[in-house]
Amino acid sequence: MKISLPYGDGRVYVEVPAENLAGIIEPQELSAVEDEESAIVDALTHPVGRRLSDITHAGDHVLIIANDITRITPTKKLLPPLISCLNGMGIPDSDIGIVFATGSHRKHTEDEQRGLVGDEIYSRISCIDHDPDNCRRVRVTSRGTPVEIFAPVLDADAVICTGSIEFHYYAGYSGGLKSLLPGVSSIASIRKNHALMIHPDAVSGRVDSPVRMDIEEGTSHLSKFILNAVLNSKKEIVAVVSGDPIKAHREGVSYADRMYLIRAETADIVITSPGGMPKDINLYQSQKSLENAKNIVKDGGAIILVAECGEGLGNDVYERWLDIPRDELNMRLERQFELGGHKAVLTSRLSGRVDLYLVSDIPDDIARKAYFIPMPDVKSALHAALSKLDRGGGMDRGGRQPRILVMPHGGLTCPAPG
Repeated sequence: MKISLPYGDGRVYVEVPAENLAGIIEPQELSAVEDEESAIVDALTHPVGRRLSDITHAGDHVLIIANDITRITPTKKLLPPLISCLNGMGIPDSDIGIVFATGSHRKHTEDEQRGLVGDEIYSRISCIDHDPDNCRRVRVTSRGTPVEIFAPVLDADAVICTGSIEFHYYAGYSGGLKSLLPGVSSIASIRKNHALMIHPDAVSGRVDSPVRMDIEEGTSHLSKFILNAVLNSKKEIVAVVSGDPIKAHREGVSYADRMYLIRAETADIVITSPGGMPKDINLYQSQKSLENAKNIVKDGGAIILVAECGEGLGNDVYERWLDIPRDELNMRLERQFELGGHKAVLTSRLSGRVDLYLVSDIPDDIARKAYFIPMPDVKSALHAALSKLDRGGGMDRGGRQPRILVMPHGGLTCPAPG
């Protein structure tokens, strides 16, 4: 059977023998809203738990937090109705600003900023990137995370978080107050919060992930309103929620669960794509789909990651940690968590359980250093994985054919055995 996989801005194809195919794990798609602008306006008109007028009024300086280029959030669609609402409340463009929640990611180019918000908004509203070196401490959470936030955000009279809600491999879900931590936080804050990912409950699909609980404890006093979209795998808006950062977020989570929380049998081989751009912009981002695929691959099996990774590894710390001997990685992470190093540790651990094949634009030597077996195309990767299983590969299949699952949107889909 010929199966299509997103790859960068295009697609690649793989033939999977019918006798081996256990299934294609696709989101249980919800239909796109008929009119996106109307859906956004309706969400703003009928918020969950809190109205926009409850948190701001004429004379306030309002900051809108927007996702960066690594996210699929339809920011340029969310902003015009939101800014129109603020204007209608007597808040002029000159009292509104946009901060891109780059967290620990690289800064944007001017063209990237413009592309995220659209030409009209970019010409009207001041837009700046977050600066993790310009943060002030506001509190420390019960889990020990210092909450240090970008100074302009703290100086605003009202802060509105925009974003999108999908599964996140250790925060449970994206969206909500995640725009603040890690979005506009210091490296120290991000590092301490992300260190909670080693907790067994820090997994996809858990709204009570200790990472998210820490985020919400630390930042719920800083932003009293969110505007979040839920997208299907075609990047179409299926739902929009606004209002209280916790209550509205949980309503959005219910839509994500309906689409992406999927029961599946375990398989010997899982072929997965993060879902194309921007989810496969680099290996740092693409690794998230491995965390979803690992739930349904058998020990001794293989995961084939199909990700363009046009920007390479995507993180200097990640690259540096790949030079640390494998047997020292876990100890190093437990002794001193370092953001970016966790990616090397997670991939190292997984490669000890299953073979990891990588089809990407990353040079072969870098792929090997990152614990992958580089392959020129999906066909070659599948042939190699099947050949190893046929030779034994340490897996007792009782003489049956290897079972293969394909997950074209691995960055979105949260499969669970069953």
